[in-house]
Amino acid sequence: MAASARPRRSVLYMPGSNTRALEKARGLPADGLILDLEDAVAPEAKEEARANVIAATADKAYGQREVLIRINGLETPWGMADAIAAATAGADGVLLPKVESADMVRKVDAVLKANGAPDDLALWCMMETPMGILKAAEIAGASPRLAGFVMGTSDLAKDLGCAHTPLRLPMLTALSTCLLAARAHGLAIVDGVYLDLGDDEGFADSCRQGRELGFDGKTLIHPRTIGAANAAFGPTEAELAWARRIIEAHAEAAREGRGVVVVDGKLVENLHVESARRLLALAGMIEQLEAGNAA
Repeated sequence: MAASARPRRSVLYMPGSNTRALEKARGLPADGLILDLEDAVAPEAKEEARANVIAATADKAYGQREVLIRINGLETPWGMADAIAAATAGADGVLLPKVESADMVRKVDAVLKANGAPDDLALWCMMETPMGILKAAEIAGASPRLAGFVMGTSDLAKDLGCAHTPLRLPMLTALSTCLLAARAHGLAIVDGVYLDLGDDEGFADSCRQGRELGFDGKTLIHPRTIGAANAAFGPTEAELAWARRIIEAHAEAAREGRGVVVVDGKLVENLHVESARRLLALAGMIEQLEAGNAA
């Protein structure tokens, strides 16, 4: 199952132990939500959080937003119960933390299948440890159920012992490795969080870098950053106008028997047309998603 094409500009973490936050998420303009049972939940609140999340996903109240449940690892006291509950919770996918091998993915896949998970329930992997990064290609091909990667840059920086700088130079190798593995296997991939909520300029730069690298969107830790992420990872009117222009120019050249065309001094080939069509398709999906969530 290749990752379905859909907007993933903004994917917001919501702690499963916070029922007020889970309720508020129903009206937020995020493309996706990660209902978290792992890092955002204290050990004594794990079981309550699981019950909250299952109740929240059961009524399908999140509209057309993509909903993932981040479970605890199977090696923890809560992971197996999380996976069993998530199998039929009605979410779009299950997000696995700290994935370090294809075998870890296959084990969770087997648990989901044994507990009634529908075929279209996706698996997503947190890529946040040095071993996980080194095994990215293996992990990306681990299961037909796999749909995408989520970068865990905070944990990765901790394990690497590197500085989490604005340009993230110490992590570029890891980011690029996961991007290569994801795209080679037709997976989506979402960038890690930006921790300084008071640094709007730094957040915008981080989003810009993520889009330039090739990420589909960014994971977020606060609703106030949704608008900026949507703007950064969504197509601009100028980009859409250019896309339409080169599609039209290339089609005209093809009718005249020419394989390439020059538009405003820039060479346009079929590969540029394919990218332009993807951009226009994304714009259409964004419009549909926003209209559906507003209804």
